[in-house]
Amino acid sequence: MIPAKIANEFVKQHHYSGKVVNNSTSHFGAFLDGKLHGVMSYGSPLDKRKVLPLVQPCLWNEMLELNRMAFDDYLPANSESRCIAISIKLIKKNAPHIKWILSFSDGTQCGDGTIYRATGFVLTGMVENSNTCLRDDGIVIHKMTLESNPTQKRKELNGLSYYQLTGGKYDFAKYVHKVNGKILKGFQLRYIYLIDKSCKITVPIIPFSKIDELGAGMYKGEKITRAARRENAAVAHKGERRDTNPEGAFDSTAPLNENP
Repeated sequence: MIPAKIANEFVKQHHYSGKVVNNSTSHFGAFLDGKLHGVMSYGSPLDKRKVLPLVQPCLWNEMLELNRMAFDDYLPANSESRCIAISIKLIKKNAPHIKWILSFSDGTQCGDGTIYRATGFVLTGMVENSNTCLRDDGIVIHKMTLESNPTQKRKELNGLSYYQLTGGKYDFAKYVHKVNGKILKGFQLRYIYLIDKSCKITVPIIPFSKIDELGAGMYKGEKITRAARRENAAVAHKGERRDTNPEGAFDSTAPLNENP
């Protein structure tokens, strides 16, 4: 575990969004050669009421969301999936009441969840993303971020709040128009990891093959096929890693041997 201040500084520098999640409460650091090279931040989802029914039985405090993961390019290939596995193992040991982990992968900005699949998560949701906007000033912002603080004024909004731009309504389409933005096309994928195997996932588990069947295989907003991911996997396993994104384009076909 590392202090929130250190984790947040790293996330702002290395995460594709450049932003932290205020709900994050537990931060794990990945160190090599005496320096920090990766951060995984866990906390409560923004709207826990919507996700609690996904796994039963589950009380209010028995799940976490992996809501930020950021790594630089110093660590060797497959470090992200290994570090997630270790962080879940530590959660299981030190917070035994936690029964499951939730995480989302956003293909419009990052990838389709290769790292989660390599760590033993299962795919439980896959929807076209219509809630992420690229403004004409280059800032990418999600609908949920705006709705969680609709009256808060921010510099990047020219001193106006979400409510002021939309006439006091939750109207994302109007906001996109007001800021001369465009909706980023792609898919959002929802992953679940069961720590407590006696719990049951209440929604269908989606085969990973559906990602390519629906054309949801993406990396940084660009479509990428399973064949391309396997090609990158071969390169990565040879130690010739092509990319440094925490949702990297290489594909591990099975979980790590060191299961948490």
